[in-house]
Amino acid sequence: MNSVRIILVAKAPLPGLAKTRLAPALGKDGAAKLALKLLQHSVNEAVAADTGPVELYVSPSVADPVWDGLNVPGCVQWSQQPDGDLGERLAAVAQRVTGQQEAVLLMGTDCPGLTASVLRDAALALTDDDACLVPVSDGGYALLGLKQYLPSVFTDMPWSTSQVAELTIQRILAAGRSLKILPELHDIDEPADLQWLPSDWD
Repeated sequence: MNSVRIILVAKAPLPGLAKTRLAPALGKDGAAKLALKLLQHSVNEAVAADTGPVELYVSPSVADPVWDGLNVPGCVQWSQQPDGDLGERLAAVAQRVTGQQEAVLLMGTDCPGLTASVLRDAALALTDDDACLVPVSDGGYALLGLKQYLPSVFTDMPWSTSQVAELTIQRILAAGRSLKILPELHDIDEPADLQWLPSDWD
């Protein structure tokens, strides 16, 4: 399998900033604590997948002390998200990575089901297909993999709606690219989603 770079798109796990929709169930501090656990889990699984370089693509700045408490293996690279909406930020990093002749897996930190095994399956999908996608039950996606930059999947996208995965799939196919859709998983965004946390998480 060729090297595939995993980009973890991460927001600082701060009370009042991270996982705000979970605050009614967990409180601001509890929501931030879960955000930190999800982030740590995502980093660990990405490293364990061993598909190629792992990069934390963070907001706020890499230099911000909020990141000091995160236990990140030394092999993980860091970069800072630029200004702009989600589509612009994803486009910037996807264009950079594919421009370096690397395939890319773009993933968030909201999906505990994105295990090392799933990430390896996604990377393997890019051996035969131009793109891969892991849909989630709310209509979005937890992971998007690309071998070449495709701007249409990032521009004029109604982010945080139930249309995102469907539109992304349509645009990949409309561009004449081949696509592997992996099994659906669950993001942890709303109180009702807490049922999808691993049973051994406290």
